[in-house]
Amino acid sequence: MSKKNHDSDVAFIQALAELLRDNDLTEVEVMREYGEDDSMNVRVSRQTQIVAAPAQVAVAAPVAAAAAPAAAAEPAAASAEADPASHPGAVTSPMVGTVYLQAEPGAPSFVSAGQSVSEGDTLLIVEAMKTMNHIPAPKSGTVTRVLVGDGDTVEYGAPLVIIE
Repeated sequence: MSKKNHDSDVAFIQALAELLRDNDLTEVEVMREYGEDDSMNVRVSRQTQIVAAPAQVAVAAPVAAAAAPAAAAEPAAASAEADPASHPGAVTSPMVGTVYLQAEPGAPSFVSAGQSVSEGDTLLIVEAMKTMNHIPAPKSGTVTRVLVGDGDTVEYGAPLVIIE
């Protein structure tokens, strides 16, 4: 952003936020040129929550009523496997970006399933706006699953790895 203060910048950013909300977008990025050496880059994004629709249950079928207690008896681990983001050991992305599992092409991966990690160890890198952000382990433990691949694009809050 330039050193000059433009009065219209605040109104411009507010208009982008309204555009985001009114059109149900999650992110918009704009570069505004004021002159040869004067420009402004603006990126406005918002977090969205995905809400699962409740499952439809057939009331007329007596078999469905008998199956309900069996479904309730399933262990909580099965639901954690179905939705890795709900797992208590899930490490989620703090930003939108591209995932890299190693420091450079051809180098070994930072972590793999079954590997022990200490708190603060780099798990992977998320590149956002040409900045390489090392994602540290929030706790010590064993990596049980790596949920993303090298070069995958991730959203804010997307599960990356599970540490138990």
